[in-house]
Amino acid sequence: MKKYYLLLLCFGTVFNVIAAEKSSTELPLLKEKINSAILKFEQTKKKLWAYQISRYEDEEGDISSSIEQHSPLANNRWSLKEINGQLPTKKQVKNFSKKKQEQSDSVQKEQNVKLSLRKLINHESLSLVSTDEKYIVMAFNVHLKKLGEDSVGKLQGQLTYHKENKFIEKISIWNNADFSPMFTANITDLAISFTFFHIDGAVLAKQNEMKMKGSFAYFTEINETSLDSFSDYLYQGNTIQ
Repeated sequence: MKKYYLLLLCFGTVFNVIAAEKSSTELPLLKEKINSAILKFEQTKKKLWAYQISRYEDEEGDISSSIEQHSPLANNRWSLKEINGQLPTKKQVKNFSKKKQEQSDSVQKEQNVKLSLRKLINHESLSLVSTDEKYIVMAFNVHLKKLGEDSVGKLQGQLTYHKENKFIEKISIWNNADFSPMFTANITDLAISFTFFHIDGAVLAKQNEMKMKGSFAYFTEINETSLDSFSDYLYQGNTIQ
C-alpha cells in the first residue's frame, strides 16, 4: 500500500510541475491577446457610429429613465428622445443639451474623465481562471482612483475574452470587503459590469450596469442601481469622410 501511495504522490508532483510550467508559458501569450483586444477597442471610433442609449437609475427608490440618441451627422450629436416614459419638454431638451455640452468640454479639457480599459485592467496582475473552445476567462486586480485609496486591495475583476472574434466580451468588478470612498461613506456591496459586442471589426458597448449598497454619514442608506443599454448601431464614418 505504501508503494502505491508513494507512486501516486510522485505522479501528482510531476503533473503539478508540468501544469505550472505550462501555465507560466501560456500566461504571456494570453496577456498579449488581452492587450491586442484592448487595442482593438481603443481603435474603434465610437463617434462615427449612430446609436441609442436607454438609461435607468434607481437611487433609494427614486427611479428615473431616459432614451438618448447619438447621431454623428447632426449639428447637435446628442438628442433626448424620452424621459421617464414620456416625450421631453422644451425645457428638458434645453437642459439636456447644456449638460451634454458641459460634459464634452470637460472631456476635452481632461482626457482622463472617461474610463479606459487599459487603466481598468491591471495587465501585470492578469491570471488565468478558465478556458474552453469559445472563451478565455482571466482575473485581475482593480484600482479605481475615484473610489479612494481605501478600496485598494478590496476590488477584484474578471474578464471574458471571445476567442473567435478576438475581443473582450465582458468585464466584471466587485468588492471583497467594505471600503470607504470618502469621509463618512461606507460601501458594503459593489458590482459593476461592462458587456461589449463585435460588429465588422469594431468593438462597441452593449450594456453597462452598476449596483451599490452602503451608508453615508452613518444614517443615510446607499442603495443605487444604474443600467445603460446601447442599441441600433449604424456606422456613418463613410458619410462623414
